[in-house]
Amino acid sequence: MDYESELKKRGWEVPAFNTEVLAQKRSRYVVVIPVINEGERIRRQLSDMAQKGINDIADVVVLDGGSTDGSLDLDFLRSCGVRALITKTGPGKLSAQLRCGYAWALIEGYDGIVTIDGNGKDGVEAIPLFISHLEDGYDYLQASRFIKGGYSEHTPLSRLVAIKLIHAPLQSLAARHWFTDTTQGFRGYSARYLLDERVKPFRSVFSGYELLAYLTARASQIGYKVKELPTSRIYPANEPTPTKIKGFSSQWKLIEILFAVLRGAYNPR
Repeated sequence: MDYESELKKRGWEVPAFNTEVLAQKRSRYVVVIPVINEGERIRRQLSDMAQKGINDIADVVVLDGGSTDGSLDLDFLRSCGVRALITKTGPGKLSAQLRCGYAWALIEGYDGIVTIDGNGKDGVEAIPLFISHLEDGYDYLQASRFIKGGYSEHTPLSRLVAIKLIHAPLQSLAARHWFTDTTQGFRGYSARYLLDERVKPFRSVFSGYELLAYLTARASQIGYKVKELPTSRIYPANEPTPTKIKGFSSQWKLIEILFAVLRGAYNPR
């Protein structure tokens, strides 16, 4: 597949990326896992997913932002049933990384995408629940540790306060739908939602964390079927918190993005 030509034909703005395809497509759904230097966390997570049979119900793709820690050895990925390794080589951070993975998945013809972080905090056993809801016609699914059936451990107090008092209320206001756990990257999207001309996620304005906030709000704004699903999120008890959002400046940037979403700044013109 000539992905570069296909991207140009569709008019999608996507950073350059390399693809190592390790297996044939077997499913209508794909689990996309964004990582960068997650070390043993991503290796444990992929092993756990393989043991739980996740790759029997969905293809699994690792989306690398440029890891240098050797954690994504191709033989290891094959042993865990990973279908492909996509490595972003162009500019940008998480949103740019996700544009690479989502564009690849849609070009490959998947009907739905589940995204879960590769740092081992989220319970992968919930992935089949996301797949079943995509099959039932939902278009945007958001993980939540705070609704009935959800579970959390060792969530930093500052993170808990920020989610409950700032991020979730503002994100819900923008979406016109109540969400409880809006900073999570564990979510599901239907292909029809991502391909809607009123959404247009493949734009270079999405470089940092903008795409996550935008896609959370846009679905219910334009009438798509959305839902929160109960999941577990467990932070390590005696290790540094695995997160790429560090310091006041990063937290403030998330708030700025939310206000931009509220203003409709990312909506297609």
